[in-house]
Amino acid sequence: MPINYYIILAVALFSIGVAGVLTRRNAIIIFMCIELMLNAVNLLLVAFSKMHYATVATGLPEATTGVEAQLFVFFIMVVAAAEVSVGLAIIVMMYRNIHSVDVNFLNRLKH
Repeated sequence: MPINYYIILAVALFSIGVAGVLTRRNAIIIFMCIELMLNAVNLLLVAFSKMHYATVATGLPEATTGVEAQLFVFFIMVVAAAEVSVGLAIIVMMYRNIHSVDVNFLNRLKH
């Protein structure tokens, strides 16, 4: 499959994520949109890794490139999981205190 399809899909996913972060007020939906953006980046990393591996493998049969980007994607997924766990803990505490997950209520907590 050509790399253009992966790029178009990743740009669409990333755009949906950005639009969701900018327009929504629910904290859980904002976290879901951030995860969508991270997964779009992961998709591009794996697609470019596969493309680079295909070009290198034609010249050198013993080439092992392509693993680095997949490891980088794994670390991004680990960091995203940690971010979600901390973010959901903050959202649960916010819901316990103000009984809402609307991010506009966070401005009221300043005063």
